Amino acid sequence: MASSGGEDHVAPGDPVTVSTRLIDAGTTIMQRRLPVKQMSSHVSTFAIYGGDMSRQIETHHYVHRVNDEFLQCAVYASDRSDAPLIGIEYVISDRLYENLPQDEQKLWHSHAYEVKSGSWAYPRLPEVVAAPELKNIAKTYGKFWCTWHIDRGDKLPMGAPELMMSPQGVGQGVIRPELVKTRNDKYNISTDELKHRRAEIAEPEWINPIADYWKQHGKCFVLDIATVEMNRNAPFP
Repeated sequence: MASSGGEDHVAPGDPVTVSTRLIDAGTTIMQRRLPVKQMSSHVSTFAIYGGDMSRQIETHHYVHRVNDEFLQCAVYASDRSDAPLIGIEYVISDRLYENLPQDEQKLWHSHAYEVKSGSWAYPRLPEVVAAPELKNIAKTYGKFWCTWHIDRGDKLPMGAPELMMSPQGVGQGVIRPELVKTRNDKYNISTDELKHRRAEIAEPEWINPIADYWKQHGKCFVLDIATVEMNRNAPFP
């Protein structure tokens, strides 16, 4: 199986030239990048492909807190400056999740197990600082679309996005030990120790059984690309 961490992943293309670097330097000085500057935290965790649960990857979420009930994350394969951007995840509170249509709820996963098991980690951030946020995240739901399948060796983003699942510690929802060890060694953390320290985090009173659909029903959702007729009656702007 191809490397799942994206550590040695290099996209094809010519090297960056001096003139291109000057352009980048100029735009850095002159342009505002307000959405990017709102990314306030880095989360390291793991994800499983819904269409093939034998495929598991380490993921790095850079989180923008829109408000207390909604987060949006740019997901990278690693925390390196040249890391591939492999997808996006939206995270919502349990209250917002309960107001979604049931067909939509099936696309989301719960985060309680990720937090309680120690899979969800904030690299280089002391656990005591992360504790209040962990209590909140344990009650949230996420929808993660992967747009670049680097684990299968794709050099560019190819094919349809794939809906990703959250590890749940049962069946195919158990993350491979070697994947966990690689992450832990990199950041000098222990998932088992995090799990022990988070025992005091309360389990959510209610985790909607429609979430984590694969776990409850043994089914998943996949996308495909299809040719369709254009709507020729659409009004022109």
